[in-house]
Amino acid sequence: MQLPALSTTTINRVIEMAWEDRTPFDAIESQFGLSEKQVIALMRREMKPSSFRLWRKRVSGRKTKHQKLRSFAEGRFRSQKQKG
Repeated sequence: MQLPALSTTTINRVIEMAWEDRTPFDAIESQFGLSEKQVIALMRREMKPSSFRLWRKRVSGRKTKHQKLRSFAEGRFRSQKQKG
């Protein structure tokens, strides 16, 4: 899968958002332009295999990672650590 050129800071932020339980893939896509498949490819490339497997196990089928499956209308879009 072809990933766009991203800075180290951007890669770190995408990984941080992907680890957060309440940040949906849609938020990552709107902020960074990466689809869910691209985020998965990025995580696979940047993480140790064991860490990637743990992350995939956690997010697979998780309702909060998919905007359409969420049971609540609004949630956090940005991490508390993120400025803005």
